[in-house]
Amino acid sequence: MEKDGKMYTFYAFMNRMKMIERWSLMRSNIKEDLMQHSASVAILGQALGIIRNELYGGNCDVDKIASLALYHDTAEVISGDLPTPIKYYNSTMKNAYSEIEDMINKRLIDSLPDELQNAYTPYLIPDEDSIEYKLMKVADKLSAYVKCVEEKLLGNKEFDMAYKRLKKVLDDSRAEYPELAYFLDNFMDGFQESLDIL
Repeated sequence: MEKDGKMYTFYAFMNRMKMIERWSLMRSNIKEDLMQHSASVAILGQALGIIRNELYGGNCDVDKIASLALYHDTAEVISGDLPTPIKYYNSTMKNAYSEIEDMINKRLIDSLPDELQNAYTPYLIPDEDSIEYKLMKVADKLSAYVKCVEEKLLGNKEFDMAYKRLKKVLDDSRAEYPELAYFLDNFMDGFQESLDIL
């Protein structure tokens, strides 16, 4: 759609998520693109929210968690997937990359008609203090951990260090996020089984 000669490109940018390869510096047995990763984070994040609400007296918006997950890495359609060791090398690098992501996300919002921008802004520039955002970030780590489990099961030692790092991060988060502990204790074993056993 064009209005006043302007072409709106937001959804075309979103469609390009499938072209952004994750884990680009590592040899992967199973390729993963940004769109697949975002869907994984949405499923896992919504699960964490449901567990929180049903078992731990929470009151979070599980659909908002899923929506935040779908858009949490959208800046990468322009920047590409910067590997974690580089992105988080030090605070200067982390802050600089965060500024770049913010700038890109504002550009993506501007690629929508004015009347739609307010609806998408909370997903691309979210409230990082909300429980929905925090659970989405836990799910982001959980999704990466699942990827490492899959690769290790296929004998890929390339993911050994990432597996250990993410396992520690998740184990250290168990006390703060009981829904994560519940998920790890009750569902993670299934990711190590074949379809016949499932």
